[in-house]
Amino acid sequence: MRVACLGGGPAGLYFAISMKLRDPSHEVTVIERNRASDTFGWGVVLSDDALENLQVNDPKSAQMIRDHFAYWDDIAVVHDGVRTVSGGHGFAGIGRMQMLLLLQDRARELGVELKFETEFDDVEAIRAAYDLVVGCDGLNSVVRETYAEHFKPEIDVRACKFVWLGTHQKFDDAFTFIFEKTQHGWIWAHVYQFDDETATFIVECGQETWDNFGFENMSKEEIVETCRVVFADHLGGHDLMSNAAHLRGSAVFMNFPRVLCEKWHHENVVLLGDASATAHFSIGSGSRLAFDSAIALAEFLHTEPTMEGAFERYQDERRLDVLRLQSAARNSLEWFEEVERYLDLDPVQFNYSLLTRSQRISHENLRLRDADWLKWAEKWFQDQAGAPADAPVRAPMFAPYKMRDMDLANRIVVSPMAQYKAVDGCPTDWHLIHYGERAKGGAGLVFTEMTCVSAEGRITPGCPGLYAPEHEAAWRRLTDFVHGETEAKVCCQIGHSGRKGSTQVGWETMDAPLKGANWELVSASAIPWSANNAVPRAASRDDLDTIKAQFVAAAEMAERAGFDMIELHAAHGYLISSFISPVSNQRDDAYGGSLENRLRYPLEVFEAMRTVWPAHKPMSVRISANDWVGDDGVTPQEAVEIAKAFRAAGADIIDVSAGQTSIEAKPVYGRMFQTPFSDRIRNEAGMPTMAVGNIYEADHANSILIAGRADLVAVGRPHLADPYWTHHEAARIGDRHAIWPKPYEAGRDQAWRLADREAEMIRV
Repeated sequence: MRVACLGGGPAGLYFAISMKLRDPSHEVTVIERNRASDTFGWGVVLSDDALENLQVNDPKSAQMIRDHFAYWDDIAVVHDGVRTVSGGHGFAGIGRMQMLLLLQDRARELGVELKFETEFDDVEAIRAAYDLVVGCDGLNSVVRETYAEHFKPEIDVRACKFVWLGTHQKFDDAFTFIFEKTQHGWIWAHVYQFDDETATFIVECGQETWDNFGFENMSKEEIVETCRVVFADHLGGHDLMSNAAHLRGSAVFMNFPRVLCEKWHHENVVLLGDASATAHFSIGSGSRLAFDSAIALAEFLHTEPTMEGAFERYQDERRLDVLRLQSAARNSLEWFEEVERYLDLDPVQFNYSLLTRSQRISHENLRLRDADWLKWAEKWFQDQAGAPADAPVRAPMFAPYKMRDMDLANRIVVSPMAQYKAVDGCPTDWHLIHYGERAKGGAGLVFTEMTCVSAEGRITPGCPGLYAPEHEAAWRRLTDFVHGETEAKVCCQIGHSGRKGSTQVGWETMDAPLKGANWELVSASAIPWSANNAVPRAASRDDLDTIKAQFVAAAEMAERAGFDMIELHAAHGYLISSFISPVSNQRDDAYGGSLENRLRYPLEVFEAMRTVWPAHKPMSVRISANDWVGDDGVTPQEAVEIAKAFRAAGADIIDVSAGQTSIEAKPVYGRMFQTPFSDRIRNEAGMPTMAVGNIYEADHANSILIAGRADLVAVGRPHLADPYWTHHEAARIGDRHAIWPKPYEAGRDQAWRLADREAEMIRV
């Protein structure tokens, strides 16, 4: 096979090597427009498992690379004048130029032809002359652009500016992040050693800071000197250096382009490395992507019967890994884009937030890496939470939390989840057992499902309410049990279904109208939930007054029923939510239009409830922080303002959910997928939040809490499958301080023994 690799970076060279290893008869040519000694950037980072993959594929080149590695185990974070170090991270660095020279030597040894200072603008002509053309020409790929209509690239140019520099100052003890506050704004550096004499020094900042410095009008030399002055305290008298001599003026600063192509191949052309997909430098995985993809492509070209089949398998099997890595990289780069919201955090919390920013490193993974550092961080979190000084150090999910006069034993919340088992709005024995079991299961706070303010405000005929004396009595029976038998507190979520009412119960057809006996609906505007749902009437002045009075009456009933806390349900497209979202609110009166107007009625209802709810008891609000319909709906930025408004009205915590406000929504799912909205509100608005959404492990809860992304963590579906989720997760992570009900202590002891045995088997 005659093969042309267009691009002489790590991807092209390693693919050429991999092809020749599998069949020396291949005629492989690497064509590179730059000189053999040209390179961009300074050092390359590879993790231990990336090195193992290279070792399996080509032990000789892997050893050549290993022989030139600088290794480090620690990550140091310099923030607010404090240097915090954690260990166990296991990285290796090598100079990019050194690595390219080693790969060039190995390629020549195997018979690969290397053509430097050779342009390849006419890709079509090259394609006609070779059996296989590999586009591995980097971020600004000519190959990708030539066949853009087939590859369909999506290029997302990110917000921060960065410049890739180097220094002879030694940073050989740790991968180091340095954050400096200047008169022009925050600027930070990613620093790591890659040989005995040199370290990579990537300087990054936001657009506003970049503008304030005037970098746009500086020469390359002026930019480098300005960065040196900013970080002089960390450079030990050494200079910063640029190897981008071919670039002019401010071009040494750039914005990172996130690249992902819908398709990676066209006829006999295939993309590889940064040409097909990029990963942000903050997770150090660009070379890892290139090497792994090069190995896979070469392997499939020798195991699949056709080139087309090899391409399809290459794309299918590599795409998932690439997307996973890109997801982690996106989380990381977004953390740096928004880093200024975290810079007022305590250095301990800031360091933890940075370490876990990509979600690839979990709480227990940090314990494996550096148990002493994590225990110190957990002790700090516990002390901040007000735990007794002599209390045993526990994971963050078990730290206490106080709202007004309500003390929670821990930070785990049972999410409100509809049961559809009420009769005429009255909770039954089902609710007593359901909520009672979850209170016994160890959660600090148990939420009821949405409890409706009127019969017409129910979502389904099976939804409970607080609008009749028998409702109040039934709820009182439940709260008395919880308070008498457990440490848990109980919150009543109060709401009105609005345009999503008069529908079938959850195990029938979700959100579909009843098959008969439907009741009239009311909403912010006369817009149905869907074409299959009834058109609600737009709430009149009388409706608004009546419904507000119903919310007030429900709050008063909740107090008499013994609830510790209440929540206004202002999310998920129900009545209060329908006023907040422009998707469902098209009023032209004082309650529609601007965000201030759309919030007017929800705030009136909240303030009326807060007035009758005892001052010593907390009150929360659940909001949808993203309508998932783009700028036409509520956006995460607007959600910060919504949260601030409720906070000013007396809300103690914002329960941050998202979506379910429109059938046009296009949510992006994943682990902890709604937590970023909680993070943003908490750290931009400076207020307590509760995180929800696909949180199902103690690791999730602990990382969310200690990183400052939320103050409470609500766990939903896992509590449906396991009422004792909190106790079981505590046992699994080795916590032996949970208080179980006395009759269950024998079961607790067995659970602990089994968990210890399982942990021992894993260690062995």
